Amino acid sequence: MPLPQLTVSRHDRSTRALITLSGEIDLESVPLVRVSLERCLRDGIRAIDVDLTPVTFCDCSGLNAFLRAAQETTVVGGTLRLHHPPTTLVRILDLTDCGFLLVGLPFDHLPPPLGDTPAPPHRSASPAPVLPGDER
Repeated sequence: MPLPQLTVSRHDRSTRALITLSGEIDLESVPLVRVSLERCLRDGIRAIDVDLTPVTFCDCSGLNAFLRAAQETTVVGGTLRLHHPPTTLVRILDLTDCGFLLVGLPFDHLPPPLGDTPAPPHRSASPAPVLPGDER
């Protein structure tokens, strides 16, 4: 069985984590995404930012994993936001009309994780609308 073509890195700052995914997210690699996001919650992380800049492909199994993780994060009083989704995921988000649940603000509005370098250039995905009670 070939290894998934996906790498995951995580940088924590208190109860916030930046997860950077790199490669392809599909049926073969999505278990790694799920485990990584679940581990954040088990470790007490309540704000999860997922950088998808290096992701070259994401199918509906990836969307399903992100929606499930967002729901689980909300249940414990946290948030999960996707940043810089690849065009394949942007298309799926548009078709399913659920981008407002997942797509976050550009990284320049977020506190940087410890020891991290500045964020990469933004992709062309519109940010999620601010919901009542979600403004900062």
